[in-house]
Amino acid sequence: MKLSSVYVFIVALFVVYPLSAQNQRESSSLSDTESTQSVEIFSFDSIEQQNRAIHLARQLRCPQCQNQNLMESNSPIAKDLRLKVYLMVSEGKTDPQVIDFMTSRFGDMVLYKPKFEPRTYVLWLGPVFLMLLFGWLGYRKVTASIVD
Repeated sequence: MKLSSVYVFIVALFVVYPLSAQNQRESSSLSDTESTQSVEIFSFDSIEQQNRAIHLARQLRCPQCQNQNLMESNSPIAKDLRLKVYLMVSEGKTDPQVIDFMTSRFGDMVLYKPKFEPRTYVLWLGPVFLMLLFGWLGYRKVTASIVD
């Protein structure tokens, strides 16, 4: 009885799963094709403006996706925010002004690199503290084993 359930698991693992993965890849390639057709085109006055807008859009996180920046995301809000970044750059706004606008509207979560301020000290200093703590614990463990 157990052998047949193992057999069913193996068949499901090697036959059914690859077929479902292939169907997923085909459906995602269709959405990629559709998304390339809806790419917005902005005309910039100079290459510097275009580079600034692209750089800013890569620094800002999509509020809907949260694991993609504005350039990578195809969500409707990311498209709107790319347009807003384009408009603000073409109006002559500075990078801090664009970033301040986005953070005032969506909070600090749109920043991939949050500001170093009292409420983010744990975020910035936590990894350093943990590395020092584990280094100290490891040192104690090694020296304790040498002494014994």
